[in-house]
Amino acid sequence: MKTVLLAVCLCLVDAEAQAISRYDPTRMSCGQVRSTIDRDGAAILRYRSPRNPSLTLYDRYVSDERFCERGEYAVPAFVPSADRKSCPVRNCKVIDPDDHFGRIIIP
Repeated sequence: MKTVLLAVCLCLVDAEAQAISRYDPTRMSCGQVRSTIDRDGAAILRYRSPRNPSLTLYDRYVSDERFCERGEYAVPAFVPSADRKSCPVRNCKVIDPDDHFGRIIIP
């Protein structure tokens, strides 16, 4: 019993919350946006909507599929940056298990 209790305590002490960083891509060059995502593995990018500037858009962007949840895969996406209107990045989308052509479900 003592061994189990000790193991549980060590697991609680060792477990750290992995906070995800948030960035404004419009204050960074496209190269900086991409290298930041590659360095962190995943990041939340927040920016004003090009069509409605009073609306803030955000999503989680990843360096590759290793940072997606089970049942998701990385797909191309684009965000505005300081030097480009469309900076290519990736975000995760859910795989539709009933579709054999790899179509994705966008919630």
